[in-house]
Amino acid sequence: MKLLVLGGTHHVGRAIVETALERGDEVTTLNRGLSRPPAPGVRALVADRTDTPAVAAALAGHEWDAVIDTWAWAPRVVRDSARLLEGRTGHYGYVSSRGVHRWPWPADADESAPLVDGDPESDDSADYAAAKRGGELAAIEAYGERALLARAGMILGPYEDVGRVPWWLRRLEKGGRVLAPGPADASLQHIDVRDMAAWMLQCAERGLGGAYTVAGRPGEVTIGQFLETALEVTGFDAELVWGPEELLRREGVWLGMEFGLRFPHDPAPTGMHDADVHAAFAAGLTTRPLQDTIADTWAWLQAEGDPAPRSDAPSPDTWLDPIAERRVLDQL
Repeated sequence: MKLLVLGGTHHVGRAIVETALERGDEVTTLNRGLSRPPAPGVRALVADRTDTPAVAAALAGHEWDAVIDTWAWAPRVVRDSARLLEGRTGHYGYVSSRGVHRWPWPADADESAPLVDGDPESDDSADYAAAKRGGELAAIEAYGERALLARAGMILGPYEDVGRVPWWLRRLEKGGRVLAPGPADASLQHIDVRDMAAWMLQCAERGLGGAYTVAGRPGEVTIGQFLETALEVTGFDAELVWGPEELLRREGVWLGMEFGLRFPHDPAPTGMHDADVHAAFAAGLTTRPLQDTIADTWAWLQAEGDPAPRSDAPSPDTWLDPIAERRVLDQL
């Protein structure tokens, strides 16, 4: 395909670009040109997404088979881009989030679960859920059934800049007794960024639109399997010490919040890791083993170092302060 990626330098966007190049697609990116140089073979258009006239000038005279948009902030930006590209491409893929569903998410929720309100005209990005829903509505407004809404679950894998897996790998690397968020059999539902990228590109090639929950099958992975696999892959000399949920809450330690296992001031979240993903798998989604996701993330960290954290990502100190960890470990 002739593919345009709006973004293309961080986490999801970078994975989409690399996966598309591996497929043999002809890839163009549009971004500010500040974060990373374009990958070899990529045609790079430069413009600030918030500057609509500059974007219009950069896109002028070009057409593509498909567009994938990774924007995560003000919906108005998605609206403007979708309108500019209408008639220049037949498919608009938007990287959305399960966050567009109204909280608390019901157990076994599928794409029909209640949604938050969103405004495609909004310039506000403070409310992530509303911003993503506004972006969805903007894509639908311009492309209708030709808009693919990829409502991603927890996205892991190389290039992750939220800090979940990189933080855990660095903590395990230090060795010793490591506090882990019990119970060990709590389910984790995730998607490797490369699996999501491959699926979105396949959908673009087929002209598939609609809303899909994009995550691995529920119940396949637990937090215990995740951390034990990380130790097996890396060979770190660390001992996992599982802290009961009641103890962590009593001590004000929110370890596990990075995976959505618990939240401050909320009951144990329902529906976070048991989404119904039949629709995405029926549409061709495939997922790789957890071991591959962790091993490739560790290889990337060793090769490139820790990524700069996203501005909207929580501080790792929110998850676990070293002093608090020692205090809890002493009780265990």
